[in-house]
Amino acid sequence: MNTLAWILLATIVNSLISLVGVFTLALSKERVNRIIFALVGFSAGAMLSGAFFHMIAESIEMLGDTTQIFAFVFVGFIAFFVIERGLHWHHCHDGNCPRQITYLILVGDGLHNFIDGLVIAASFLVGTSFGIVTTILILGHELPQEIGDFGVLLHGGFGRRKALLYNFFSQTTSIVGGIIGFFFSEAIGISQILLPFAAGGFIYIAASDLVPEFHREGNLKKTAGYFVFFLLGIGFMLGLKLVLEN
Repeated sequence: MNTLAWILLATIVNSLISLVGVFTLALSKERVNRIIFALVGFSAGAMLSGAFFHMIAESIEMLGDTTQIFAFVFVGFIAFFVIERGLHWHHCHDGNCPRQITYLILVGDGLHNFIDGLVIAASFLVGTSFGIVTTILILGHELPQEIGDFGVLLHGGFGRRKALLYNFFSQTTSIVGGIIGFFFSEAIGISQILLPFAAGGFIYIAASDLVPEFHREGNLKKTAGYFVFFLLGIGFMLGLKLVLEN
């Protein structure tokens, strides 16, 4: 496949992740929470490992200027903080978010998914294998988030079909971002900037949104189990790096 086809495939799969919420309706709340926390642990480890060992490492190889690279990492970290604070972009795994922020969650997710599309495009422009790694990182974060968002929309008064439809539309902005990224990121010279920027965003998400979820669990045994998934996420991305380099 050519680069644009890979980008479209990756962003379409990312959009379809939004429909995962429907499968949680047949499960008990306790089981859903266990699944989410396991995914959160794995995702946090994978995102941190991917940010440092894939995205930042690749940026250093491309640009060489570590000062500039880490400056963009900090810009990405700060930008995601501003997005979260300004648009009340929360995961709300426990479903206790106020009803009035349901549309804000959709707006925030739409913006976030658009950025994800730009990042996916930039990563595939670097190389197919690197694009696949970046897509896996994004999907790993999106899966627990979409389950949580679906629950929040239901709690906010949306019907099941409306929640799925709105969540899906919010997710499809990644396709738009992917197309724009393919046609314009190299032309305006931002593809190399997006990688460390995204790494900073992933570090922020993992450190401020995902890892703190462990502290919500009062049971030490369960926390230890989630930490195992965290280590598995780190190991998965390191293993993937070794496989792709050989």
